[in-house]
Amino acid sequence: MSRTVAVARSRAGKRSTAEGAAAAEPRRSGEIIDAAARVFASKGFHGASTQDIAHEFGIRQASIYYYFPSKDVALEKVCLIGAEGFYERARAIADGEGSAAEKLAQLCVAHTNPLIDRADYVRVFLTQRQFLPQTSRRKIGRWSRGLERAFERVITSGMASGEFDQALDPRLTTLALLGALNAVPLWLEKETFAVDSVAQAISKVFLQGIMRR
Repeated sequence: MSRTVAVARSRAGKRSTAEGAAAAEPRRSGEIIDAAARVFASKGFHGASTQDIAHEFGIRQASIYYYFPSKDVALEKVCLIGAEGFYERARAIADGEGSAAEKLAQLCVAHTNPLIDRADYVRVFLTQRQFLPQTSRRKIGRWSRGLERAFERVITSGMASGEFDQALDPRLTTLALLGALNAVPLWLEKETFAVDSVAQAISKVFLQGIMRR
């Protein structure tokens, strides 16, 4: 084999190895954030350590800092994924077609569905976000307020159309409903209910309570 051919093959092999590593890196980063979400969900932010996350993922603690520089940053990434999509889905439902009752039922389902595929992330977002750095808390706070406005807008429109009881306080009703939905991750893991059934039950209880008689 000529030296030129050997060098070319060596370079091709290194390039292939580098490309494979680059392709695997996003997947590996996602998996380690999954591990952080599991640890924060089970132990809480203050009860967890980077060593716990490293042990959950199966790497040395020192290697954790390649993916995030601190436990605070890990919590921020987990909470951002936990909050992702809630506001956008709620706004789309509020702006869409249908009666206020139909929209409110859809909002309940959309709010609980993420518990199926990212339960740890949602649990951490709901229970640990108060420990985020101030900048991240403000960003997530804007999403939360937008989500609340989507629910409140649907309830207000239902009152204006006569579909809902006009004696209700829209803000209080919104907070009560969201409080019930946000509590689901805290008890669902101890029960055998399907997430869809929970969403339907909560929306039915609230709708029967606020429908105009």
